[in-house]
Amino acid sequence: MKMTLTFTISYYLLLFCLCQIVNASEDDRRKWNKRYNTGGYIYGKEPIKFLRENINLLAKGKALVLAMGEGRNAVFLARNGFDVDGCDISEIGIEKSKLLARENNVKLNAFVTDLEEYKIPANKYDLITCFYYTQRDLIPQIKEGLREGGMVMFESYTIDQLKYGKDAPGPKNPEYLLNHNELRDFFSDFHILYYREGEIAPNKSVASLIAQKK
Repeated sequence: MKMTLTFTISYYLLLFCLCQIVNASEDDRRKWNKRYNTGGYIYGKEPIKFLRENINLLAKGKALVLAMGEGRNAVFLARNGFDVDGCDISEIGIEKSKLLARENNVKLNAFVTDLEEYKIPANKYDLITCFYYTQRDLIPQIKEGLREGGMVMFESYTIDQLKYGKDAPGPKNPEYLLNHNELRDFFSDFHILYYREGEIAPNKSVASLIAQKK
């Protein structure tokens, strides 16, 4: 009887945890769909500065853009000769990405996925990018998803973002902010080609990295 009771409690605890994860993902999907449901592109159509300024450092080939939003960075990579897969949790973001790709006459394989559940295919990509999205359990997958000599390009907010107050951009939950040198430490087994950490604009502190798989 005791064993049965213990199993029952464990089962319902597991079920509760799974429901919490599903609810959080659904909340994220709704949040981003609402944010992207505008007439324009909320971050514009041009890539982030870090990508634009370092495009020539990147290994050409098959690229994966994680959490690509409305597609500006993915389309920029496609314009520069990459074969691009891009994913996001927002259906509206994906549709706007496809529209932007057509507007620029480039191919983009854009698909909806929840990165809490998605498994990056092993040894498939020459480049994986992740901008302003921090999910630590994705790091091993990013490493496995890269071919030998492939590169990761990563930029996201650091813990210093909290000092700017509630009106600053970025998440307010420290779980989604990088600690000092954490990003560099994640890829210490890679050849680090570029690393920067600090304030890049008023109220914006980030860590930026380009690293190559050995």
